[in-house]
Amino acid sequence: QHELVESGGGSVQAGGSLMLSCVASGFKVSSACMSWFRQVPGKEREGIGYIDTDGKERYAAFVKGRFTISRDNAKNTVYLQMKDLNAEDTAVYYCARSVSPICSIFLSAVPTIRASDFGGWGQGTQVTVSS
Repeated sequence: QHELVESGGGSVQAGGSLMLSCVASGFKVSSACMSWFRQVPGKEREGIGYIDTDGKERYAAFVKGRFTISRDNAKNTVYLQMKDLNAEDTAVYYCARSVSPICSIFLSAVPTIRASDFGGWGQGTQVTVSS
């Protein structure tokens, strides 16, 4: 059974940093494209970025170098390092794994990071940024 568990969320002041973790079980994160999304009430889930099976990262335009996705294969964990946070970053953050078995090729050809290309969602972790 595949499972993803996010943690590391919390409250932080604007300009601060947080690192979120996503621990996977039932599969190896190194064999999947692993993504981070976020969602605020009333809005669609927004793709932040992903790391593919080759270790290459891709980010949405709004990230602007503030977020970094990494993984630790030994811990079977994916991370989202966030810096220079602002109030607009307040959301529930989720990790997910790719649906396509050829995700590195498939996702690179898709113009946006779409929730429909990922599955096995974790329960999410709340990030609140106060100004």
